[in-house]
Amino acid sequence: MFFLLVNGFATAQNLIQDSCKKAAASNPKIKLDFCIKTLEGNPQSKAAKSLADLVMASTKNAATKTTSLKAMADKILKGKKFAKDSEMPLRDCLELYTDATASLNEAMTSVGMSAAMDAPSTCETGFKERKTPQKSPFTKDNDVLTQTISICLALTTMLK
Repeated sequence: MFFLLVNGFATAQNLIQDSCKKAAASNPKIKLDFCIKTLEGNPQSKAAKSLADLVMASTKNAATKTTSLKAMADKILKGKKFAKDSEMPLRDCLELYTDATASLNEAMTSVGMSAAMDAPSTCETGFKERKTPQKSPFTKDNDVLTQTISICLALTTMLK
């Protein structure tokens, strides 16, 4: 029994390591260490027995991240503690994260993942292109989200 448990863990770890190596090699935006750390930190990924399982786990992880960013944008807007010129990009980000979450949830049953990929960069652009450029409160999280969605897309491509 112990051997089967250890062997199953080793198989999932090898799957994560191998998949992340291939994903990073196929997409320069994907950082190998980030991919491995993210997937190994996810209980569902650690239990994956196939690449398809890993795709589902990473997609759920990305959907969770977009949901978190949506809540963050909503909280900032409701708190009304932001520069006047930031309201429009904040509202845009809220809408983008809402759409990205829906796309990722849809991607778990079909192919809507690439639509979610634009949300982080479009959100950042909205702050930079103001009459008076603003600092986005989401930059660090958007970088993580971009990586996370890139991993999902790369893993999905490997399934084909």
